Amino acid sequence: MSAPWSQRFELALHPAIVAFNASIPFDIALIEYDITGSQAHAQMLAHQGILTAAEADTIVQGLEQIRQEYRSGTFQPGIEAEDVHFAVERRLTELIGDLGKKLHTARSRNDQVATDVRLYLREQIQLIKSDLHRWQQALVNLAEQHLYTLIPGYTHLQRAQPISLAHHLLAYFEMAERDYQRLGEIYQRVNICPLGAGALAGTTFPIDRAYTAQLLQFNGVTRNSLDSVSDRDFVVEFCCACSLIMVHLSRLAEEVILWSSQEFQFVVLSDRVSTGSSIMPQKKNPDVPELVRGKTGRVFGHLQAMLTMLKGLPLAYNKDMQEDKEALFDTVKTVRGCLQAMTILVQEGLSFQRESLYHAVHSDFSNATDVADYLAAKGVPFREAYNIVGRIVKTCVEEGILLNQLPIDRWQAFHPLFSEDIYDAIAPEHVVDARRSYGGTAIEQVHQQLEEAKKILQERG
Repeated sequence: MSAPWSQRFELALHPAIVAFNASIPFDIALIEYDITGSQAHAQMLAHQGILTAAEADTIVQGLEQIRQEYRSGTFQPGIEAEDVHFAVERRLTELIGDLGKKLHTARSRNDQVATDVRLYLREQIQLIKSDLHRWQQALVNLAEQHLYTLIPGYTHLQRAQPISLAHHLLAYFEMAERDYQRLGEIYQRVNICPLGAGALAGTTFPIDRAYTAQLLQFNGVTRNSLDSVSDRDFVVEFCCACSLIMVHLSRLAEEVILWSSQEFQFVVLSDRVSTGSSIMPQKKNPDVPELVRGKTGRVFGHLQAMLTMLKGLPLAYNKDMQEDKEALFDTVKTVRGCLQAMTILVQEGLSFQRESLYHAVHSDFSNATDVADYLAAKGVPFREAYNIVGRIVKTCVEEGILLNQLPIDRWQAFHPLFSEDIYDAIAPEHVVDARRSYGGTAIEQVHQQLEEAKKILQERG
């Protein structure tokens, strides 16, 4: 079977252009979606009387045989097939004869590939949502273990205020929850059927697009045939959502890298998730978070490539749009791989060093804000209290002591309202537990956040 457009041309394509033009090396990943879409198309044609029921049954069975051949590895089309659509059509014709050529009635490869990509992407979105669910569950499980573990909280990478480690981990749960919801919103725009739009202007055949959409379990059909075949907004949106997933994974990855360093010593990585150096036997390298951090740029690049590819395209379909698939496929592979790797890291790869964390929150000035709050609660205007505490901290730094090492008479020299209870007020445990505003780091608030997170996961199933 020659190329579907070959009768228009006198000369064969240059061999190098055949390879350059072909998408079969990568769009073969769409083959089962292409088969599913083609089966629904054949059933619709029979439903409308364009094919007989017997013809449609033969086509559907032939396509199913191709599916099984592909799964078993006996159907492996080469570069001569050009793309997955022609490869399937050619094999179908080999199996059932000229009847196979009727399958392409009332459709174009333009609306066909748009349908295939949507079928592929809606499935991948659901798989990534499942990966996100498992990631969130791993965060919740680890947070439950560290409700009472304190860790320095940072702003500008400077010690700010002590917080519950569970509170810190649950911040990533919230990021993942937005990712999950965002994918669900995108799914609604993906799950619309473009089949029947033809090359760009629809078709003269009396097709029933709603019937095809129903067979393929789409929520509806696209409204404009030009937009149907040229729209890849949903791919851009997906790549954008995946970029945000990678941002969130990369932020925790960076923290794990810092925490596992000799300078921090907040966490030790298990042998299951780290490797050693080829020449420095003492080292344990944080490979998983480093790779996640590095692969984030890869996903960002695919988003930029999609935006750049689309920005100058006139309506409707252009061959440039063939470039969407490799970017999309690699985005899916990379994001899923990173989610799964980070889930394993959190589930079994992190051992938080409680002694180091205890020392960290008891050996800094991250309780200074609570001194100001202490004075403000006794009627001193906060800005005045802030300046007083600034002078106290300056004095302690100059003398090489901490706030809890300052004698009470010296506290009172700064302000007479200080009394012995200042030492309780600045104890890290009290500092944490005093922040009881909704969403704060007080243990009762973090426990509530844990329960809410578990409820979200339980309701999701």
